[in-house]
Amino acid sequence: MIRAATVDDIAEIRAMIRELAEYERAAEQARATEEQLREALFGEHPAAYALIAEDDATGQVVGYALWFPRFSTWTGTRGMHLEDLYVRPPARGGGHGKALLASLAAVCRQNGYERFEWWVLAWNEPTIDFYKSLGVELLDEWTVCRLSGEPLRELAARAPAIGGR
Repeated sequence: MIRAATVDDIAEIRAMIRELAEYERAAEQARATEEQLREALFGEHPAAYALIAEDDATGQVVGYALWFPRFSTWTGTRGMHLEDLYVRPPARGGGHGKALLASLAAVCRQNGYERFEWWVLAWNEPTIDFYKSLGVELLDEWTVCRLSGEPLRELAARAPAIGGR
């Protein structure tokens, strides 16, 4: 079963974020607290949304997908960015990942989103193969850019004043 996350799912979502970070060899980077997730998903102005996958037989939470809207200047429409898709190892192969992606695709269609995009680590061949089986287009000509930590602070310190607001 796929359902919208509720505030009662925060602890499970945080646990799965940490599991995903461990799988992606970046456990030290998964620093989000339950309070931060609660505010991001269920605060006055949600920054993101989540779906939960439950095992039909046991009712156990076996996965999640966390996404947020984005905007394309080229299409002039909103789209969806999938931040996380995770299915716990014992539940893999049971169709939960495909069901989560299909549910997100349905959200895109319902909201008129023309694009559904996400990133995948280049070394994660089983996941890449799974995505390809669904017809996902891999955009090799794009490189993800990230500015964080001290370089972000240094660049921000050089910013001129922003007028008008």
